Amino acid sequence: MRAVASLAVVVTAVGCASGAATPSEPEAVETPTSTTRTPRVVDDSGRPQITFDPCLDIPDELLASSGFDPRSKRPKELPMGTYSFLGCDYRGTLHIPGVLRSYSLIILSGNVTLEEELAKNGHVATETVINGRRALQEVDPALSGSCAFVLESEFGIVILSRIYNADHTRGVPQTEWCAGFTELVTDIEPLIDG
Repeated sequence: MRAVASLAVVVTAVGCASGAATPSEPEAVETPTSTTRTPRVVDDSGRPQITFDPCLDIPDELLASSGFDPRSKRPKELPMGTYSFLGCDYRGTLHIPGVLRSYSLIILSGNVTLEEELAKNGHVATETVINGRRALQEVDPALSGSCAFVLESEFGIVILSRIYNADHTRGVPQTEWCAGFTELVTDIEPLIDG
């Protein structure tokens, strides 16, 4: 209470100080707005800064309509010295055996080039195009149930990786690893350099 009373006295004293101007008309005050935000990861690599944050730049409604719980998002920062990644993990909706499959989604934005990714994972990658954007589809037999799309961006790449969490021990046929995933990737693509 004492702090509130002291603040009121200071405000009153400043408002009543001699020489204080009392404008006859209210002045319009412009509040500067900025769409620039500080990246979660910054490196000294000389590579472009990552401008797409998978945890902030994908609308919750888009994730929910694709079967992922936006409340489950877990941010990841991966500064590697010569390059960096920003990431976000999402859990799929509740799994109902025989009715609804369970998936996990990992999205990473990195300031490495598509050529570097192709050199690293070319043995499991197929070149493709998503909405006119150069991309790779990666299906690695060693990562059972996993499907990834790597999209080229102005700053580097965005990796969207979905994991099919099987509810049985038989394994998931490789033909099902990417089933239905292209639609989500196609919906996210326009957000990358926006």
